[in-house]
Amino acid sequence: MRLIHCADLHLDSRMTSNLSGEKAGERRRELLLTFERMVKYASEHQAEAVLIAGDLFDTKRISAAACQVVSEAIAGHPEINFFYLRGNHDADSFLAGLEQRPDNLKLFGEEWRSYSLGNAGKVVVSGIELSRANEGRAYHSLMLDPGKFNIVMLHGQEAETGTRDRAEVIRLRELKNRGIDYLALGHIHSYQEAPLDGRGVWCYPGCLEGRGFDECGSHGFVMLQVDEETGRWERQFVPFASRTLHTVEADVSGCRNTAEMAERLEAVLKERRISDRDLVKLVLAGSLPVDCGKDLVYLEKRFEQEFYFLKIQDMTSLKVELQEFLLDESLKGEFVRTVMADEELTEEEKAAVIRYGLQAIAGEEVAV
Repeated sequence: MRLIHCADLHLDSRMTSNLSGEKAGERRRELLLTFERMVKYASEHQAEAVLIAGDLFDTKRISAAACQVVSEAIAGHPEINFFYLRGNHDADSFLAGLEQRPDNLKLFGEEWRSYSLGNAGKVVVSGIELSRANEGRAYHSLMLDPGKFNIVMLHGQEAETGTRDRAEVIRLRELKNRGIDYLALGHIHSYQEAPLDGRGVWCYPGCLEGRGFDECGSHGFVMLQVDEETGRWERQFVPFASRTLHTVEADVSGCRNTAEMAERLEAVLKERRISDRDLVKLVLAGSLPVDCGKDLVYLEKRFEQEFYFLKIQDMTSLKVELQEFLLDESLKGEFVRTVMADEELTEEEKAAVIRYGLQAIAGEEVAV
């Protein structure tokens, strides 16, 4: 038996924190298309079920297009059971908007609910939507048959203390030695797994598509294969995102001008071999001479055509070589010596004042 475990799809995300309105709309549609592709993948690989461990949607208000795509994908594959456990981003609007809930869409609530799979019912999927109201009794009321292959679905932060967001806390110690074979979790947006106890493991599949640069790297879902007769099983992470986000740090220390920085960036990007379909954040690091000509707009324009999206984050520091200006009798030398002698300024402030002042003296556009 094959099952897919996914979570945190966040369909209908605004996607506007980095992207233009046009590309944000395109990315929203791509998230829906990835969901459809995953369902098609499940059908082609004869998966018995798709486990959606929370945050199928991103906001309370769901577009008609997103609702239609999801509902038709589910209803159009009656051979697959869809187990939908709502997360902290999910609301009732999707279910309320359905004219009729498909028979193969299985839901959970604030009490434990279990579903049997397979001809002999030896695979059981159980889940509960954690809340402040049921937190105390949720763990104590979990009853599982140790003779079955038990999958338990939860959405929340794996932690022993409270979290800063709205997600509930999942206390792993309360779930040990309870007969769980696979703890299918949602909420963390990167793939994570570890042993739960001597019998089972817990797993976050991560989000299906990265949306921002805090979600870089490979994203997809987990494919489970369970032998109903022996209870033996295996799992595999399946990369599935249509695009990947990358944060690339480039040390531009010592560069004297924008052209030298462009050469350094080109070498770093060539080494990474990033697809032109992907999104890239270039982080400039290192120390630069205070009189270095640095045009970030030019650098973005220089490389943005090579990727779906590119942004540059400047994390460089300025290095003032006072010795270069001690004997300089020009206006530039006098300006640098005056600033460096100001005891009210910090070293960082002195470097910034000198840099902008030198740009002004040279007649360049001052980029703050």
